[in-house]
Amino acid sequence: MSEPPWISRRSFVRGAAALAALPLPAAATAIEAASRTPRRGWPGYEDALVIDFLASPGYFNYPLDPPLDATMVRNAAQSGITAVNLTVSQGDFEQTVADIARWEANIDRHRGVITRVRSVEDLLAAKRDGRFGIVYGFQDTVPVGPDLGRLQVFRELGVMVVQLTYNVRNLVGDGCLEPGNAGLSNFGRDLVARMDELGVLVDLSHCGQRTTAEGIAASTNPVAITHSGCAAVAPHPRSKWDAELRAMAERGGVVGIYLMPFLSPGRAPTADDVVRHIEHAIQVCGEDHVGIGSDLSVTPIDGSDEYWRRHREFVAGRIERGIAAPAEDPDVLFTVGDLNSHRRMELIADALAARGHDSRRIEKVLGANWVRLFREVWKG
Repeated sequence: MSEPPWISRRSFVRGAAALAALPLPAAATAIEAASRTPRRGWPGYEDALVIDFLASPGYFNYPLDPPLDATMVRNAAQSGITAVNLTVSQGDFEQTVADIARWEANIDRHRGVITRVRSVEDLLAAKRDGRFGIVYGFQDTVPVGPDLGRLQVFRELGVMVVQLTYNVRNLVGDGCLEPGNAGLSNFGRDLVARMDELGVLVDLSHCGQRTTAEGIAASTNPVAITHSGCAAVAPHPRSKWDAELRAMAERGGVVGIYLMPFLSPGRAPTADDVVRHIEHAIQVCGEDHVGIGSDLSVTPIDGSDEYWRRHREFVAGRIERGIAAPAEDPDVLFTVGDLNSHRRMELIADALAARGHDSRRIEKVLGANWVRLFREVWKG
């Protein structure tokens, strides 16, 4: 049987970073040894505000209920990441409230390492204290359902960013896989207006083209595309075309470039592909409107039999439910091999520096642009 074209089981072990191919105890030893080796990359990482605006300290792309294990907590602590946008929309209203409660218990259990972020002040405190901040976010509005009053409830529970649709249609608008490509519904416009009032950031990552365009226009606040790529570099329904990126930037928004196979359909993506998408986004949007939203776990993929089993079940379930994006394959991992590290944000900074980007721009892409957006949108 021929090997799948992106990151298959064999190509993961062969082509990923050497660290990723090691068993976790050996990987931890390698990480510790590497930390004692003088670095020649970008020198500003430890001082920067580093935001990965779609990630999780636990495994992200297959089901794994909290609690977090010791390896995940250690990776979060050593990542250098100030905060992530953690998806907590796991179904209907009751299921999502229960998921938030589980994460609240995780944060309390590991309060010396992990902290809640519900304001810019919380974010700055996380950086000052050397803790890993978690921002609760939704990747769908299904938990809100038809009741706008639920937005207030979720805001009080710490939900600071809400994606309007996932890949398919909901009450708000069309996702990027809907062939009809309808825009925002009347209810969707009311929801955006209420989000603006509450200071909840509008996310358009998985939205269809019309829903994206109309979401940008409808919001009185700048919006985000927290995790996507540039369709002009590699066409894919999950990526955004230049017109969408430009409109977002003109209203003050930020796009986060993801670390998914969609960066280079047909072959395994590399750090060079990530940089290509970042550079294209900077060219289209300007350096004040580009960040990172990896769509990955902070803990690197270990390539174990157990991981592959769970990953295959996860992707097969997505395909069966009709929510998988084109070319999602149970035998292809969701990662960028040479960035498969808990220090991937530092590796991206190094790659940008090697391409001649100055420290000011690198700081913006690593997190400063997200912080500026949060100051403009979050209230209270």
